[in-house]
Amino acid sequence: MNDPKDNRKKQLGPLDEEQLITNGTRYSIKSFGFQPNSGFNSFAGCLSHSHVPWLLQVFFLTVFSVLLVVILVKVSKIPSSQGLAQSKEEKVYQELTQLKAGVDRLCRPCAWDWTYFEKNCYFFSMIQKSWSDSVTACQKVGSQLVVIKSHEEQNFLQQTSKKRGYTWMGLIDMNKESRWHWVDGSPLTLSFMKYWNKGEPNNLGEEDCAEFRDDGWNDTKCDNKKFWICKRPATSCSRK
Repeated sequence: MNDPKDNRKKQLGPLDEEQLITNGTRYSIKSFGFQPNSGFNSFAGCLSHSHVPWLLQVFFLTVFSVLLVVILVKVSKIPSSQGLAQSKEEKVYQELTQLKAGVDRLCRPCAWDWTYFEKNCYFFSMIQKSWSDSVTACQKVGSQLVVIKSHEEQNFLQQTSKKRGYTWMGLIDMNKESRWHWVDGSPLTLSFMKYWNKGEPNNLGEEDCAEFRDDGWNDTKCDNKKFWICKRPATSCSRK
């Protein structure tokens, strides 16, 4: 007589046995209180309902877990947008600091608000003063009201002052009429007499101070307010 248990065993096909094993595994996991997440369940379900051997299923699950860990580590190492912005800002600041240090090391023959020409520095005022006040203003910055020493210098100063307006130079005849001399005590030479405008100097109403006017020189009253030009030697740059 056949055993009923044997009959039931014979009635089970390969798929039924696999389902029984799978069900048994699922019940065993649940008995320990483990609830896999939906993604993991889908992946595990795919493997469990396939014909892949059990050891391969474990292998695939292990590889999948390792890949997840690697991805999480890589993502955690990517700097945030705020960190990138801060890093870029710090880099720009360092470059500006280095640039400023380089500029500071540059040798400038003249100060920033002075103009260099043929080994001398010239300051062109932005305001107007009387002739004597202009002399004092230049002395305060270690210079003197401009004394012209060459024809090239004359042309440079004439063209520059023409763009600005009537401008004092360091030339007067206060001590003796028609005896013109510079503020450094040197006399006006004949070669420079050609720079007077036509009909000048005419000493019209005690005009004892000279100015740049238009394309030449003019004598005018020293109390009038004009722009002025200071002059001093340029700084020599020592190269190491």
